[in-house]
Amino acid sequence: EQHRELMVWACACVEHVLHVCGVPSLERVSSALAVGKAWAEGQASVGDARKASVDMLALAREMTDPVQIALVRAAGHAVAAVHMSDHSMGGALYALKAVNCAGKSMDDERDWQIEQLPLEVKDFVLEVMSLKAKSFKMK
Repeated sequence: EQHRELMVWACACVEHVLHVCGVPSLERVSSALAVGKAWAEGQASVGDARKASVDMLALAREMTDPVQIALVRAAGHAVAAVHMSDHSMGGALYALKAVNCAGKSMDDERDWQIEQLPLEVKDFVLEVMSLKAKSFKMK
């Protein structure tokens, strides 16, 4: 259950950033996030989610805009949570990186992300995000 909650949370983090950064919803990103949420509801396979994740990471390599790259990577990592729940943190951290690249407040976004966390996984997520945040370069 916690694995599914992390997937839903990570997808919500990415969806929220699409709006916050003012980037129009990219159809392929929305489709990938839909696969992740469908997996959490038992309506998509691990293979479907893995393919969606790999597609996002390939799309990010084709882009040049730092905000869009971070958003697409966020989606790829969020959906990769199907493979390992820790990837959900990559989705949230790349969402923060997108906010940073767009010149918006990472503190406000981080607060929003934390507010959305299910209580059962909150301590785990905060600890792992703290460790992983050190490897993310923010301007």
